[in-house]
Amino acid sequence: MKKEIHPEYKKTVIKCVCGNEIETGSVLDDITVEICNNCHPFYTGNQKIVDTEGRVERFKRRYQQNKK
Repeated sequence: MKKEIHPEYKKTVIKCVCGNEIETGSVLDDITVEICNNCHPFYTGNQKIVDTEGRVERFKRRYQQNKK
């Protein structure tokens, strides 16, 4: 390996917006993620539906009308 061309690998902390912190090694200093295994719906069992334009409610209304 050539010297002085590789980035420095160091210990760092990955921070999630939920407050969870994970120690790891990286060439980056600060790593921030929006979702981790502590708050991901697959691991927690809680499903969050992000509805920006009312699509979920519109789908539910259509489904209820066709079901009756």
